[in-house]
Amino acid sequence: MLFMDRQDAGQQLAGSLRHLRGAGVVVLGLPRGGVPVAAAVAEALDAPLDVCLVRKLGVPFHSELAMGAIGEGGVRVINDEVARMTGVTEEELARVEAREREVLESRARRYRGGRAPISQEGRTVVVVDDGVATGSTARAACRIARARGAARIVLAVPVAPWNWTERMGGDADELVSPYTPHDFYAIGQFYTDFAQTEDDEVVACLEEAAGRPASGGRTRSGPAVDEEREAYIPVGGATLRGRLTVPAGAAGVVVFAHGSGSSRHSPRNRFVADGLNRAGLGTLLFDLLTEEEEADRANVFDTGLLARRLTGATGWLREQPACEGLAVGYFGASTGAAAALWSAAEPDARIAAVVSRGGRPDLAGPRLAEVTAPTLLIVGGDDLGVIDLNRTAQHRLHCENRLALVSGATHLFEETGALERVTELAGAWFTDHMTPAAHTAAGF
Repeated sequence: MLFMDRQDAGQQLAGSLRHLRGAGVVVLGLPRGGVPVAAAVAEALDAPLDVCLVRKLGVPFHSELAMGAIGEGGVRVINDEVARMTGVTEEELARVEAREREVLESRARRYRGGRAPISQEGRTVVVVDDGVATGSTARAACRIARARGAARIVLAVPVAPWNWTERMGGDADELVSPYTPHDFYAIGQFYTDFAQTEDDEVVACLEEAAGRPASGGRTRSGPAVDEEREAYIPVGGATLRGRLTVPAGAAGVVVFAHGSGSSRHSPRNRFVADGLNRAGLGTLLFDLLTEEEEADRANVFDTGLLARRLTGATGWLREQPACEGLAVGYFGASTGAAAALWSAAEPDARIAAVVSRGGRPDLAGPRLAEVTAPTLLIVGGDDLGVIDLNRTAQHRLHCENRLALVSGATHLFEETGALERVTELAGAWFTDHMTPAAHTAAGF
């Protein structure tokens, strides 16, 4: 035997994952047996713990044969080849999916007790099970995590067959197993105690982890979170995906407008957003365009279209209960800064403050003179061409404004300490203009 029980297995597995400690990872356990293992891993890594709820979609007349899988948030992964080979119709697929989604949602309520799922977007996600046999469930879990926005996926198990890496394909970016014996027949043969994990134990693991202070999860660093969830924003006939985070007692919410070629997953914008959350400000990161719209490069540089999307998302935001009555600010990066200023210039915009990071405010054209929101323009000190564009735009602004140069930084602020300085400047600007006094004085 290699392990006394699943907790012992998790502790041994954690020893192979030490390189991830302090990396801000999220640990996901596969119910039910993988959750006690994952709990030990999460505790050792000082990381948040959640469940990876996956339901296999079995072929109607051969339920053991998977034609896909579903996860929370409407995520679905379909194996088109299996569906085609077995002749499953769209109606049959829909019936199977509806049945399995009911089970999935029931288990989500049972396990989390009303807590929101931990965000995986842009994060390193460690998917943990108590072992791998065929690997089909683990692969589906990795695909679900990828579909939910994970930037990097580590599949970690205490024990697996010697050739398990060949079975996993490319669904995970890193595969970790401290034991890979040749005489592998079943996972349970390596445990002294391999009793079935009950739902109550899964719930207990999650509740204990939720009550443990941790540095790895956004929801456990800085102020308590009033709301953190995936957002589906209907704007102009399209549904845009985003992530809304509102700390308890937030002074306001900052809406991010990303630049061309970027999205809600932008690591630089996420870095700044995390800093603003720690400062007690809410954030909404969202995609300005759908994937189909992004394929047309003309849309990416259509400042008017992007501004309309931003305005629509702002209207949606103000209707959310957690944001009711809060000041709203804009943070625009690159071409997104032009969209932010364009939208802020609308007569009924009621924007408390605007911050531009390495922005192209010049693309807002004649709208610049109509902006009333206090505006901070942040530019890298070595980004000479963009400095000139921002200085020209600054002269056309009639509102309170400031141009801040980050010494030694280039356009993407990749230099050591540059993005930290951007976050510090933005946080101070928004905080100064989103205080209750400033908010009231501005007539909001």
